[in-house]
Amino acid sequence: MSTPYPFTAIVGQDDLRLGLLLNAVSPAVGGVLVRGEKGTAKSTAVRALAALMPEVPVVSGCRFSCDPSAPDPACPDGPHEAGPGVSRPARTVELPVGASEDRLVGALDIERALSEGVKAFEPGLLADAHRGILYVDEVNLLHDHLVDLLLDAAAMGASYVEREGVSVRHAARFLLVGTMNPEEGELRPQLLDRFGLTVEVAASRDTDQRVEVVRRRLAYDDDPEGFAARWAREETALRERIAAARVLLPRVVLGDGVLRQIAATCAAFEVDGMRADIVMARTATALAAWAGREEVTAEDVRQAALLALPHRRRRNPFDAPGLDEEKLDDTLREAEGDSDDGDGDDDGPGGGDGGGGVPPQSGGPDAPDRSARAGDDTPADAPAGGDGSGSGSGSGSEQRPAPAGGAEQAPVGASEPFRAKMLSVPGLGEGAAGRRSRARTEHGRTTGARRPEGALTKLHLAATVQAAAPHQRARGRSGRGLVVRRDDLRQATREGREGNLVLFVVDASGSMAARQRMGAVKGAVLSLLLDAYQRRDKVGLVTFRGKEAEVALPPTSSVDAAAARLESLPTGGRTPLAAGLLKAHDVLRVERMRDPSRRPLLVVVTDGRATGGPDPVALAARAGRLHAAEGTASVVVDCETGVVRLGLAAQLARELGGGAVTLHELRADSIAGLVKDVTAAGRAA
Repeated sequence: MSTPYPFTAIVGQDDLRLGLLLNAVSPAVGGVLVRGEKGTAKSTAVRALAALMPEVPVVSGCRFSCDPSAPDPACPDGPHEAGPGVSRPARTVELPVGASEDRLVGALDIERALSEGVKAFEPGLLADAHRGILYVDEVNLLHDHLVDLLLDAAAMGASYVEREGVSVRHAARFLLVGTMNPEEGELRPQLLDRFGLTVEVAASRDTDQRVEVVRRRLAYDDDPEGFAARWAREETALRERIAAARVLLPRVVLGDGVLRQIAATCAAFEVDGMRADIVMARTATALAAWAGREEVTAEDVRQAALLALPHRRRRNPFDAPGLDEEKLDDTLREAEGDSDDGDGDDDGPGGGDGGGGVPPQSGGPDAPDRSARAGDDTPADAPAGGDGSGSGSGSGSEQRPAPAGGAEQAPVGASEPFRAKMLSVPGLGEGAAGRRSRARTEHGRTTGARRPEGALTKLHLAATVQAAAPHQRARGRSGRGLVVRRDDLRQATREGREGNLVLFVVDASGSMAARQRMGAVKGAVLSLLLDAYQRRDKVGLVTFRGKEAEVALPPTSSVDAAAARLESLPTGGRTPLAAGLLKAHDVLRVERMRDPSRRPLLVVVTDGRATGGPDPVALAARAGRLHAAEGTASVVVDCETGVVRLGLAAQLARELGGGAVTLHELRADSIAGLVKDVTAAGRAA
């Protein structure tokens, strides 16, 4: 087993370390979600935390880590007699992004359940993580149904496995840690709310601190055991402090005045539900215990709000998590007038006594202390404007100034988004789980049965019985039980929905440059992006104007990144429609190689006009037929306005082999129809 990097040797990232330590003190806080760019010690910190956790007493031989002093009466390996048990280190169990449902929750041996009537259960990762740490890297890329199972188990403290009337339940209480890179896509707000705390991490821009990070990492890589030995004293002290805080935690007093501050803060920031209030109360209590106090202070409440509220303020996928600290301070001061519990300390979260603040970081035997708040390490080029409103040409956008010649106009703000009609890909796919097009999936309605190709995951009971019934006499059946063999088992085939790759090709030329018109176009694309977010699609953005087309955003799961690119999109110049379609063809060709099971949907937003070069309309038609020849599902959003209409967008749709829809018809509440199915065979949507 490799020697883990010492937790106390991590440079900076104080919010990350504090969030992890508070959960170690009080697992009831509900876990922590770590958001940040790659290479910021997220995984290192999580793995290092396990070495600080107290050893776990377990019943000898129990696969579910039952506590010998209070064994679970429903344990599948039980019943257990109370006894001394054995101790083992706390585990860190990692859930890979590609894990199956059976790997997460465990699996029943259906054959033995049917033929012998026994619950032969193979535990999953939830059982392994019981009374330890469950770490999910790139949690935003995990399938939604797995995230739901994971968070349900974390909330209930138990995992339930149901297979055709046979059920198993076992305890599953763990410290849940998820990490994610927001550029790869956001979690749904409903799932964000299930994490107790969230912290933002970023690489430091301080030269001395970066030097220290490299120095320590190189020293660890050269001699892991020797490096860990140099930090053994700090690790021991931190381990003892966690144990002491756990002992103190039940004695911490949460006064009525402090509770009023918590409630006032949650109300002021308009968070949904009551989970935020409860998490803030538990976090503030853990902060007090961590600081060695038996009473919660106003500073504990402030720090708890900074950790527990930012991710709960998102109202739509384009809102960036964040908290207005000035508003927070004003709210706490107003609520403090009715409170006798706050001490009004103004030292802030990093106060000298450690109360409600960051964990101390020793400089260690070979380096000075250069710790700093992760919040101070925000890159200079990071997007500003925490509200992420997605309207206007806001401060969070990358804007390109218009040249003096007037060929390019400044970006225009999007109109108010609306609920868009569902555009789906015809046929039956086998892509990633989502909510757009029909697909063969592990979840959904049962449509038939087949022989299992690998491990049986979804039993089709009727088909299995039908396959086994003709052989009962030959197999010597004498009792009531059915004699089932492996060859009799049938896998249920199910139909659900998949997510698609929605590639937007947006005309940003001069013919689209009227401010009111371009605002409506951006509003329509923004509406389709919201729809793509809800249906769990990947999105990409190709724009064309002037003399060429460009990939404004390569295919990604981050629809908010697409919205940011759309917001800063300038207009003007000629209309190289063919170049836009050919660029889209190149993007789709690469994506088919990367992810062949994810079917694309091409959405061309244009008035159909084409300029530049000899016979640009014919050139665009040939580019459209190239997509049609490859069977790419497509739809053209016709942006043509005015009394005189040329019908070029509808003509382009026919060349693409898809359908056309006007901006008005794109609205879900329009009278043009309930659903628009785009086809690859040439019929209109």
